[in-house]
Amino acid sequence: MHQSAFTRLLLLAVPLALAVIVLGAWVRLSDAGLGCPDWPGCYGHIGVPTQAADIQFANAAYPQRPVETDKAWKEMIHRYLAGALGLVVLALPVLAWRRRDQPDQPVVLPMLLAGLIVFQAMLGMWTVTLQLKPVVVMAHLLGGLSTLALLWWMLLERWPTPAERPSGLRLWALLAFAAVIMQVALGGWTSTNYAALACTDFPTCHGQWWPKMDFGEGFVLWRGLGVNYEFGVLDSDARTAIHYTHRMGAMLVIATVGWLVVNAIRQGQNRRLVMIAAGVGGLLILQVALGIANVLMTLPLPVAVAHNGVAALLLLGVLTLNHLLWRPVARDTGGAA
Repeated sequence: MHQSAFTRLLLLAVPLALAVIVLGAWVRLSDAGLGCPDWPGCYGHIGVPTQAADIQFANAAYPQRPVETDKAWKEMIHRYLAGALGLVVLALPVLAWRRRDQPDQPVVLPMLLAGLIVFQAMLGMWTVTLQLKPVVVMAHLLGGLSTLALLWWMLLERWPTPAERPSGLRLWALLAFAAVIMQVALGGWTSTNYAALACTDFPTCHGQWWPKMDFGEGFVLWRGLGVNYEFGVLDSDARTAIHYTHRMGAMLVIATVGWLVVNAIRQGQNRRLVMIAAGVGGLLILQVALGIANVLMTLPLPVAVAHNGVAALLLLGVLTLNHLLWRPVARDTGGAA
């Protein structure tokens, strides 16, 4: 079926948003988040300074952050890709407004998404200017995932949904979605506070089922300005509290998403629902395995980046189940022009 320009743009935006999220994780986990100490350029350049004179000038301008070319390029590649995503997202409300007379065309959501992408760019700036302030970095991650989720939701709306669906799974689908969002936020808080290796054994932590932890210090959302948060500022007990809370959140996700997946497969009436639920179950198992591997293998970069990417896919999978279960009527828009 012929697809509208709006649908084609969504098909471009979704993988681009996912790539930005994965690349952002790669930048953060390779300690390149401050590879460029200014924004939106890099040491005052559109690209990374590579000439000896430019590097010397940059080092004089930012003596506390001398040029590390490899880290700077990682950061700038992420910015270039995020900028491309921003342009694509900002084009969506323009196309939506031009097609506003079409009954299947959303208008409000693309406009809200454009506002979100502008705010997301501001969060990217504050991530640098506030020197990796944890609450800002976590908000930047959640903003990226929200952008991806909204793009995916609009894409789901372009294809038909079967009318016959088990209503008994709807509440569990919402609970599973809420649990995944909470766990993603906890994962972001764990990463930005450098607490991923606060426990290096599994399933215990420091050889104990309930180690010494400081939850009060570990979950202070706002701290003073002018602090460089690179490599973290918390002590061991606070980081352990964050890490252990993330593990407990994982148990909640396993319980809620696992229950949803098992019962969606057992009902067996809707083939599409069964296939999507099976896919979500596979992502859940993979995500748990990656989380354990991060601990036991001391956070290898490919595994840690994959853990972030699979988290995004798991979020989209659970969102797809919610869309399938909650959409009121079956209709075939197909993205027709």
